[in-house]
Amino acid sequence: MTPLRQRMLQDMGIRNLAENTQLSYLQQVSAFANHFHRSPEALGPEQVREYQVYLVEDRKLAPSSICIAVSALRFLYKVTLKQPWTPDDIPMPKKPFKLPVVLSAEEVLHFLSCIDNLEHRTILTTTYAAGLRISEATHLKVAD
Repeated sequence: MTPLRQRMLQDMGIRNLAENTQLSYLQQVSAFANHFHRSPEALGPEQVREYQVYLVEDRKLAPSSICIAVSALRFLYKVTLKQPWTPDDIPMPKKPFKLPVVLSAEEVLHFLSCIDNLEHRTILTTTYAAGLRISEATHLKVAD
């Protein structure tokens, strides 16, 4: 194990990061170093930018996957290597905002009419009409 990897593990341990987070960060930093065939200590903000472009354009990763890589690199350079970079030197991708799919009144009526079991239809109609979450619907009682 390299001294840099050992120090990063210690830094993550000090901050009590989850085991999965630690493994993920180590994987991301390792992939970054392997991409350039050099130690991350010898790389700078320009290489981080090149790597982000590679992740977006060549690997076509989703923004959430890129966020993991960026978080790992930010941790490495800010905490472990104590580089004086600003957060803008390693920008976080913006996650796209998706509107939920909303059924029309006709679609809801058609869906509910397809349910033959009266008990199931009643549960779904109540859940929909009250705007309940699944967890709330499962805790409903007759007294409610």
